[in-house]
Amino acid sequence: MNDSSWGAPPQAGQAGYWGPTERGPVQGAAPAGPAYDAPEAQQTRPMPIVPDGPAYGGDQDDDRGAARTGGPLFRDEDHGAFPGGDGSGFPSGDHGRFPDERYGGRSGSPSAQPHATPRHDSSYVPQNPEPMPDVQPQPAPAPAPQKKSAGRDLGAAIGVGVGLGVVIVASLFVVKAVFVGVVAVAVVVGLWELTSRLQERKQIKAPLVPLAVGGAAMVVAGYVRGAEGAWVAMALTALAVLVWRMTEPPEGYLKDVTAGVFAAFYVPFLATFVAMMLTADDGPWRVLTFLLLTVVSDTGAYAVGWRFGTHKLAPRISPGKTREGLLGAVSFAMVAGALCLQFLIDDGTWWQGLLLGLAVAASATLGDLGESMIKRDLGIKDMGTLLPGHGGIMDRLDSLLPTAPVVWLLLVLFVGSG
Repeated sequence: MNDSSWGAPPQAGQAGYWGPTERGPVQGAAPAGPAYDAPEAQQTRPMPIVPDGPAYGGDQDDDRGAARTGGPLFRDEDHGAFPGGDGSGFPSGDHGRFPDERYGGRSGSPSAQPHATPRHDSSYVPQNPEPMPDVQPQPAPAPAPQKKSAGRDLGAAIGVGVGLGVVIVASLFVVKAVFVGVVAVAVVVGLWELTSRLQERKQIKAPLVPLAVGGAAMVVAGYVRGAEGAWVAMALTALAVLVWRMTEPPEGYLKDVTAGVFAAFYVPFLATFVAMMLTADDGPWRVLTFLLLTVVSDTGAYAVGWRFGTHKLAPRISPGKTREGLLGAVSFAMVAGALCLQFLIDDGTWWQGLLLGLAVAASATLGDLGESMIKRDLGIKDMGTLLPGHGGIMDRLDSLLPTAPVVWLLLVLFVGSG
């Protein structure tokens, strides 16, 4: 391709033109190729020398800037042919500056600038990258079936349960007063756990001192004076809570004393019915029947619910409890009740045991749900950490406390107070 394809050749002697030299093309010239179509070549005008600074830029740069990167304008131009006051090939003041920097391009060496392809060169064909081979995704391995878990250390829970059972049975059948002391200690620890969680989670300060003293006195009064003594001790404990709280500022008084009276009724007063069962002639066997039926009910609910449970019983309160577990609790408790009333309780019959087992399963489940409601409101899982595998004392008393008055009342109705 000759130079005429770039437009009409400049006339000799015209100022401001960059013309070809007799030395021919030089190395490093812009790549050959038309920057204008033929009709545009007819309208080529002389290009004057412009001062420093970008004359073309952005989207309005013409094709001449796009067709060349650095170096002479034409293939056969030499740097020495550019008119300049110092003979450097650049206009005055452009020493060391490439022509395309003056037209809005980037400065730097020609070798560092990539050659631009002319816009109107139809022979340019972009090179497509090699297509990547199709890789078939490997199917994810099926997850291994997960075994159901109880959510607790089962070994520790069994060990602690057996240890507590030995202590209770030994105290129950050796000296009744020792068992009353065990109940009083459990009540005081349960009150400490409950009041501590209320203060931590709800900033409710139920007075612990009057509750602990009144709670222990309530258990002893129930054993010595029966139901009448238990009610009197309960009233005095509530009064002590009201007076004790008066020693502090009045802010929060109502919620603190309300929580204190609730704690006095929920823990020591309900536990007093265990002490009252002990006063009968066959009192130790009544207490043992009460404990066995409650534990068997919980065990049946756990075993059947863990193996067959699919329908939630109260998902908003305790998501782990199922209707199948409730049926298991009822079945296990009724069988155990029939056996206990027939062989352990004087003058008891098996059908009374069936009714007693049904009542125990209902009260134990309601007590468990009631404490779950309290813990959900407090935002905790367990009331304490005193018993490994179980949580706290209150986590073991949740089903025992509401079941105690039910068993006491039904045994009095079935076989008398003894």
